[in-house]
Amino acid sequence: MTQAFELRPAREADGPAVRRVIEAAFGGTAEADLVAALAADGDLAALLVASEAGHIVGAVALSPMSGMAALALAPLAVAPSAQRRGIGKALVAAALRFAKQSDAAAVFVLGDPAYYEPLGFSRDCAQMVRSPYGGPHFMAANLAGTGTLAPATVGYAAAFDALG
Repeated sequence: MTQAFELRPAREADGPAVRRVIEAAFGGTAEADLVAALAADGDLAALLVASEAGHIVGAVALSPMSGMAALALAPLAVAPSAQRRGIGKALVAAALRFAKQSDAAAVFVLGDPAYYEPLGFSRDCAQMVRSPYGGPHFMAANLAGTGTLAPATVGYAAAFDALG
């Protein structure tokens, strides 16, 4: 089966559509404001989008972290009308490919293990890493191989502080 959507880096003109998708997916403005703040601060390593018939239907952001060569994956958003069709999974896979090409050692995410673990993330991998968002939903994908990451303390871009 062919995928009906295209994955690509976001363009400046995509901004309003990306914002609408993120707001619709999360039911509020906090995550869209996060992406805008990351971009304004120069802390957006990548913003990838899924487009279908010329319309943005999904987006994922990556931002650099401190403490190790790592990227934070947040937010991942798919328009409610386009969910459950593999768009989110394809965006995560594209984000991991980008991270590998950018020489990141790991990508961290805060999310549902049932969703992210089949995509290459693991709570065990992140168990030795301290983070302000540590807990049962804090996971990592070790891009250098498998197994637990070395002990480290990671920090997120300043824009995350506004999420509270």
